[in-house]
Amino acid sequence: MVKKILISQPRPTSEKSPYYDIEKQFGVSFVFRPFFKVEGLSTKEFRQQKISILDHTAIVFTSRNAIDHFFRLAKELRLTIPDTMKYFCITETVALYIQKYVQYRKRKVFFGETGKIESLVPTMIKHKGEKYLVPLSSVHNDSIATMLDAKKLQHTECVMYRTVSNDFTEEEKAAFDYDMLIFSSPTGMKALKKNFPDFEQGDIRIGAFGPATAKEVVAEGFRLDLEAPSKEYPSMTSALQAYLKKNK
Repeated sequence: MVKKILISQPRPTSEKSPYYDIEKQFGVSFVFRPFFKVEGLSTKEFRQQKISILDHTAIVFTSRNAIDHFFRLAKELRLTIPDTMKYFCITETVALYIQKYVQYRKRKVFFGETGKIESLVPTMIKHKGEKYLVPLSSVHNDSIATMLDAKKLQHTECVMYRTVSNDFTEEEKAAFDYDMLIFSSPTGMKALKKNFPDFEQGDIRIGAFGPATAKEVVAEGFRLDLEAPSKEYPSMTSALQAYLKKNK
């Protein structure tokens, strides 16, 4: 019977999160505990890439982490980002987050509609003369670079932050007693193996969000009990709700 579920993500900030409705509906309890965390590169590590931020006229932001670490590094490097700098963001939510660091002006902040870089590229093509800088995590593929190359845009990719295991304390390891584990990225699955090298699944259910995460669960030799999204259940909460209803 599923009673205690570990979600490898931060606790939802909104009180209206569907997770709280599920707790009430099925009498389960959720523990939100990220298995990994993001940390920024030092100025020394960034300089080793031999990239000059001010050689670029536009920045492409794929996440709020990218924004945080771009402006942190700029400050630590004592750079003054010119008011003429343009920002191209993967979504409107990411674009609005820029207000934390600079005054938001419609003439210099642009965003895509779908949350995928593909929807941002047509706008970037309209500004073909820009020199684009793309801050990324240490874990990334070449898909963005390949896409921008195909459109003959001037661009440079650089690493500004990395994803690392958010290691468990000895107390947390001793209290690790869950009926179900939900992972939202392959990194979380790797962190489980690192923190619990002798972990045996047994009756513990494992859920995965996204095909890459699901693939990692199976690759590590575990049983995958719940996978989202699907046509029927586009979110993890809707998939989990259906699973608990069926297996209560």
